[in-house]
Amino acid sequence: MLFSFLNRKTVPKDFTFLGTDIHSHLIPGIDDGCVDLEASLQCIRSLVEMGYSKIITTPHVMDEVYPNSTATIKAGLRILQDAVKEQQIPVTIEAAAEYKVDDNFIRLFKAGDLLTFGDNYLLIEFSFIAPPMNIDNIIFDLCASGYRPILAHPERYTYWTTQFQQFERLKTQGCLFQINLMSLVNKYGNPAKMTALKFIEAGMVNFFMNAHFLISTNDRFVISV
Repeated sequence: MLFSFLNRKTVPKDFTFLGTDIHSHLIPGIDDGCVDLEASLQCIRSLVEMGYSKIITTPHVMDEVYPNSTATIKAGLRILQDAVKEQQIPVTIEAAAEYKVDDNFIRLFKAGDLLTFGDNYLLIEFSFIAPPMNIDNIIFDLCASGYRPILAHPERYTYWTTQFQQFERLKTQGCLFQINLMSLVNKYGNPAKMTALKFIEAGMVNFFMNAHFLISTNDRFVISV
Protein backbone atom coordinates (compact mmCIF):
# COMPACT_ATOMS: atom_id res chain seq x y z
CA MET A 1 0.00 0.00 0.00
CA LEU A 2 2.84 2.36 0.80
CA PHE A 3 3.93 2.75 -2.81
CA SER A 4 0.60 2.18 -4.52
CA PHE A 5 0.35 5.85 -5.46
CA LEU A 6 3.66 6.05 -7.35
CA ASN A 7 1.96 5.97 -10.73
CA ARG A 8 -0.62 8.57 -9.74
CA LYS A 9 -0.41 12.30 -10.33
CA THR A 10 -1.51 13.10 -6.78
CA VAL A 11 -0.70 11.70 -3.35
CA PRO A 12 -3.38 9.72 -1.50
CA LYS A 13 -5.67 11.41 1.01
CA ASP A 14 -5.55 8.73 3.71
CA PHE A 15 -2.29 8.25 5.60
CA THR A 16 -3.65 6.20 8.49
CA PHE A 17 -1.14 3.50 7.51
CA LEU A 18 1.69 5.87 8.51
CA GLY A 19 0.12 7.11 11.73
CA THR A 20 2.91 9.43 12.87
CA ASP A 21 4.47 12.37 11.06
CA ILE A 22 8.02 13.10 12.19
CA HIS A 23 8.81 16.21 10.14
CA SER A 24 6.71 19.37 10.13
CA HIS A 25 6.90 23.03 11.09
CA LEU A 26 3.82 23.67 13.17
CA ILE A 27 4.94 25.79 16.12
CA PRO A 28 3.69 29.25 15.18
CA GLY A 29 6.03 32.03 14.20
CA ILE A 30 9.44 30.52 14.93
CA ASP A 31 10.58 29.43 11.47
CA ASP A 32 9.27 29.34 7.91
CA GLY A 33 6.33 27.17 8.85
CA CYS A 34 2.99 28.24 10.33
CA VAL A 35 2.84 31.98 10.86
CA ASP A 36 0.37 31.98 13.76
CA LEU A 37 -1.64 29.68 16.01
CA GLU A 38 -4.67 29.76 13.72
CA ALA A 39 -2.58 28.41 10.85
CA SER A 40 -1.02 25.77 13.13
CA LEU A 41 -4.40 24.46 14.24
CA GLN A 42 -5.75 24.35 10.69
CA CYS A 43 -2.71 22.37 9.58
CA ILE A 44 -3.03 19.99 12.52
CA ARG A 45 -6.71 19.41 11.75
CA SER A 46 -5.80 18.62 8.16
CA LEU A 47 -3.16 16.12 9.26
CA VAL A 48 -5.71 14.43 11.54
CA GLU A 49 -8.19 14.29 8.67
CA MET A 50 -5.49 12.60 6.59
CA GLY A 51 -5.19 9.87 9.21
CA TYR A 52 -2.31 10.96 11.43
CA SER A 53 -2.77 10.32 15.15
CA LYS A 54 0.60 11.63 16.31
CA ILE A 55 2.75 14.54 15.15
CA ILE A 56 6.36 15.17 16.11
CA THR A 57 6.84 18.71 14.91
CA THR A 58 10.40 19.74 14.10
CA PRO A 59 11.17 23.48 13.92
CA HIS A 60 14.23 24.54 11.99
CA VAL A 61 17.38 25.26 13.95
CA MET A 62 19.68 27.23 11.65
CA ASP A 63 22.39 29.52 12.92
CA GLU A 64 21.59 33.19 12.12
CA VAL A 65 18.41 32.28 10.19
CA TYR A 66 16.20 30.45 12.68
CA PRO A 67 18.24 30.54 15.93
CA ASN A 68 15.77 28.42 17.86
CA SER A 69 16.79 26.72 21.06
CA THR A 70 15.48 23.89 23.20
CA ALA A 71 13.80 26.52 25.37
CA THR A 72 11.99 28.33 22.54
CA ILE A 73 10.84 25.07 20.98
CA LYS A 74 9.51 23.67 24.25
CA ALA A 75 7.72 26.93 25.01
CA GLY A 76 6.08 26.88 21.59
CA LEU A 77 5.15 23.23 22.01
CA ARG A 78 3.30 23.99 25.25
CA ILE A 79 1.26 26.68 23.48
CA LEU A 80 0.43 24.22 20.72
CA GLN A 81 -0.47 21.39 23.10
CA ASP A 82 -2.73 23.65 25.17
CA ALA A 83 -4.52 24.86 22.03
CA VAL A 84 -4.98 21.31 20.70
CA LYS A 85 -6.40 20.23 24.06
CA GLU A 86 -8.72 23.23 24.22
CA GLN A 87 -9.96 22.59 20.67
CA GLN A 88 -10.34 18.87 21.46
CA ILE A 89 -8.36 17.80 18.40
CA PRO A 90 -7.67 14.04 18.71
CA VAL A 91 -3.92 14.01 18.18
CA THR A 92 -0.73 13.71 20.21
CA ILE A 93 1.74 16.54 19.67
CA GLU A 94 5.42 16.29 20.53
CA ALA A 95 8.45 18.23 19.34
CA ALA A 96 12.05 17.69 18.36
CA ALA A 97 13.93 19.83 15.83
CA GLU A 98 15.34 19.80 12.32
CA TYR A 99 18.98 20.79 12.74
CA LYS A 100 20.97 22.20 9.89
CA VAL A 101 24.47 20.75 10.15
CA ASP A 102 26.46 23.95 10.70
CA ASP A 103 28.80 25.40 13.33
CA ASN A 104 25.93 26.03 15.73
CA PHE A 105 24.84 22.40 15.43
CA ILE A 106 28.33 21.26 16.38
CA ARG A 107 28.23 23.54 19.43
CA LEU A 108 24.86 22.15 20.48
CA PHE A 109 26.08 18.60 19.95
CA LYS A 110 29.15 19.16 22.12
CA ALA A 111 26.94 20.72 24.81
CA GLY A 112 24.51 17.78 24.71
CA ASP A 113 21.68 20.18 23.89
CA LEU A 114 19.86 18.41 21.05
CA LEU A 115 16.16 17.55 20.87
CA THR A 116 15.48 13.98 19.78
CA PHE A 117 12.42 11.75 19.53
CA GLY A 118 11.68 8.06 19.92
CA ASP A 119 14.78 5.93 20.33
CA ASN A 120 17.14 8.94 20.32
CA TYR A 121 16.38 9.78 16.68
CA LEU A 122 17.88 13.09 15.57
CA LEU A 123 16.59 14.89 12.47
CA ILE A 124 19.30 16.74 10.54
CA GLU A 125 19.50 18.52 7.21
CA PHE A 126 22.25 19.77 4.92
CA SER A 127 22.62 22.99 3.02
CA PHE A 128 21.04 22.81 -0.44
CA ILE A 129 24.18 24.42 -1.86
CA ALA A 130 26.95 22.08 -0.70
CA PRO A 131 27.39 19.20 1.76
CA PRO A 132 28.87 19.93 5.19
CA MET A 133 32.60 19.57 5.62
CA ASN A 134 33.71 16.50 7.58
CA ILE A 135 30.24 14.98 7.39
CA ASP A 136 31.66 11.46 7.74
CA ASN A 137 33.25 12.37 11.05
CA ILE A 138 30.11 14.14 12.22
CA ILE A 139 27.87 11.14 11.50
CA PHE A 140 30.38 8.83 13.16
CA ASP A 141 30.55 11.02 16.27
CA LEU A 142 26.76 11.28 16.49
CA CYS A 143 26.33 7.52 16.29
CA ALA A 144 29.17 6.92 18.75
CA SER A 145 27.38 9.24 21.19
CA GLY A 146 24.17 7.23 20.98
CA TYR A 147 22.24 9.39 18.53
CA ARG A 148 20.45 7.91 15.54
CA PRO A 149 20.78 10.62 12.86
CA ILE A 150 18.08 10.88 10.20
CA LEU A 151 18.96 12.91 7.12
CA ALA A 152 15.90 14.87 6.01
CA HIS A 153 14.88 14.86 2.32
CA PRO A 154 18.23 13.58 0.93
CA GLU A 155 16.70 13.36 -2.55
CA ARG A 156 16.65 17.16 -2.70
CA TYR A 157 20.42 17.62 -2.32
CA THR A 158 21.07 18.00 -6.03
CA TYR A 159 24.86 18.09 -5.69
CA TRP A 160 24.66 14.34 -5.00
CA THR A 161 22.04 13.53 -7.66
CA THR A 162 24.64 11.69 -9.74
CA GLN A 163 26.67 10.54 -6.72
CA PHE A 164 24.35 8.13 -4.95
CA GLN A 165 27.39 6.41 -3.48
CA GLN A 166 27.69 9.38 -1.11
CA PHE A 167 24.40 8.35 0.52
CA GLU A 168 25.44 4.71 0.55
CA ARG A 169 28.59 5.70 2.40
CA LEU A 170 26.59 7.62 5.02
CA LYS A 171 24.32 4.60 5.42
CA THR A 172 27.28 2.36 6.28
CA GLN A 173 28.21 4.89 8.98
CA GLY A 174 24.78 4.62 10.60
CA CYS A 175 22.83 7.44 8.96
CA LEU A 176 19.11 6.91 8.36
CA PHE A 177 17.07 8.61 5.64
CA GLN A 178 13.69 10.35 5.43
CA ILE A 179 12.10 10.83 2.02
CA ASN A 180 9.41 13.39 1.23
CA LEU A 181 6.37 11.69 -0.26
CA MET A 182 5.80 14.77 -2.38
CA SER A 183 9.11 14.12 -4.12
CA LEU A 184 7.59 10.97 -5.59
CA VAL A 185 4.95 12.97 -7.43
CA ASN A 186 7.48 15.42 -8.86
CA LYS A 187 6.90 18.27 -6.37
CA TYR A 188 10.61 19.15 -6.38
CA GLY A 189 11.47 18.23 -9.96
CA ASN A 190 12.52 15.10 -11.78
CA PRO A 191 16.04 14.80 -10.27
CA ALA A 192 14.55 14.66 -6.76
CA LYS A 193 11.95 12.14 -7.88
CA MET A 194 14.54 9.91 -9.53
CA THR A 195 16.80 10.04 -6.47
CA ALA A 196 13.86 9.22 -4.18
CA LEU A 197 13.09 6.19 -6.34
CA LYS A 198 16.74 5.12 -6.08
CA PHE A 199 16.42 5.20 -2.29
CA ILE A 200 13.34 2.98 -2.49
CA GLU A 201 14.98 0.55 -4.93
CA ALA A 202 18.06 0.35 -2.69
CA GLY A 203 15.94 -0.33 0.41
CA MET A 204 17.40 2.74 2.09
CA VAL A 205 14.21 4.56 3.12
CA ASN A 206 13.70 4.57 6.88
CA PHE A 207 11.06 7.29 7.20
CA PHE A 208 8.53 9.05 5.01
CA MET A 209 6.94 12.41 5.64
CA ASN A 210 4.00 14.18 4.06
CA ALA A 211 3.82 17.54 5.83
CA HIS A 212 4.18 19.73 2.76
CA PHE A 213 0.65 20.41 1.63
CA LEU A 214 -1.90 23.19 1.28
CA ILE A 215 -5.01 23.30 3.45
CA SER A 216 -6.32 26.39 1.68
CA THR A 217 -5.51 28.52 -1.34
CA ASN A 218 -3.70 30.97 0.92
CA ASP A 219 0.07 30.39 0.95
CA ARG A 220 0.20 31.33 4.63
CA PHE A 221 -1.04 27.82 5.39
CA VAL A 222 1.80 25.97 3.68
CA ILE A 223 3.75 23.76 6.04
CA SER A 224 7.42 24.20 5.26
CA VAL A 225 9.76 21.28 4.76
